Amino acid sequence: MSLPASSLSALVLRHVEAGVCTLTLNNGDRFNALSEDMLTALLVTLKEIAQTPEVRVVVLAAAGKAFCAGHDLRQMQANPSQQYYQHLFQQCTKLMLAIQQLPQPVIARVHGIATAAGCQLVAMCDLAVAEENAKFAVSGINVGLFCSTPAVALSRNISRKQAMEMLLTGDFIDASTALQRGLVNRVVPFAMLDTCIADLTASIVSKPVAAIAMGKQLFYKQLEMGVDAAYQLAGQTMACNMMEDSAQKGVQAFIEKRHSKQ
Repeated sequence: MSLPASSLSALVLRHVEAGVCTLTLNNGDRFNALSEDMLTALLVTLKEIAQTPEVRVVVLAAAGKAFCAGHDLRQMQANPSQQYYQHLFQQCTKLMLAIQQLPQPVIARVHGIATAAGCQLVAMCDLAVAEENAKFAVSGINVGLFCSTPAVALSRNISRKQAMEMLLTGDFIDASTALQRGLVNRVVPFAMLDTCIADLTASIVSKPVAAIAMGKQLFYKQLEMGVDAAYQLAGQTMACNMMEDSAQKGVQAFIEKRHSKQ
């Protein structure tokens, strides 16, 4: 599974500035397909980032004409065995969970198309900003393959009937529809894409790192719980959060500011 460092850095470019790590999928000629090597490169890179406290936010971008066209169908066709396919989809699942379990928030920077597992990638990111001409689909059904693993992420972002329509038809939706349905947070002209993301990352970087990490972990855990259990976990998390020095100082500063205005 291991790849030479040079191969990893070639497939996933990494740039860190002011606490923001931009990861760029760098196989534009293949529409940044999630090949075995691309999955491995992303997994290794995210594992390293999880252990890098200087990184406060991750932006997942892509080179070329598309964000990500999903799995590499040529590679899949060249390995026609159930064992291979199970391993491939397990690797993809590990990547999706690594994004969700990463302490740092992850923002998808979407241009062009995001299809099948590429759409899944957008759905698994904590936030997503798309340029106005971006398009999204879970189009496996068009080649006889129901997008079962993308369905997990998609159905946790948009309504069941909207998700099923996309899964059953394989049809594209445009960026404005993706925004309306909740698959992305913002849609902007391509020229404004980086500015919009910079505003988001600046806002996140300005917040206490411990609170962001605790909050992200809590958010996804509670979604899978009943209401009672969710509130129990949320209460415990807030109590731990309040013990953080940044929270104590923040609350004190708020009280003093309000008192000064009275």
